[in-house]
Amino acid sequence: MNAEDRCELLCLDLPVAEAIRARALERSLELRAAAKRASALADPTRLSLAAALAETEELCVCDLAWIGGRSQNLVSHHVRALRSHGLVDSRRAGKMVMYSLTPAGRALLAAVLPAEVSV
Repeated sequence: MNAEDRCELLCLDLPVAEAIRARALERSLELRAAAKRASALADPTRLSLAAALAETEELCVCDLAWIGGRSQNLVSHHVRALRSHGLVDSRRAGKMVMYSLTPAGRALLAAVLPAEVSV
């Protein structure tokens, strides 16, 4: 840690710090789940798939594979990871499986990816 990133004096605002610390401890499971959801978008392939899904209502794996220039097996693996973290929903349409971003997925993507950046 750089010296300019630290306080030179101990000037803890104890009431404020204790209140925030207590809330953080109470919410530790919720915070861990949120961190895992955010980490799901840390992979460039998953981020690009989520960005593609954000541009439409839903897409199938073959469309996502074509858009991303990846194999369907790889895309299936990545959309499963996104779905397991609650960022993507899926539905079967005959022989196809259609994927769409959840509201949580859209919100997280908007926080991670600037609006002017697209697939």
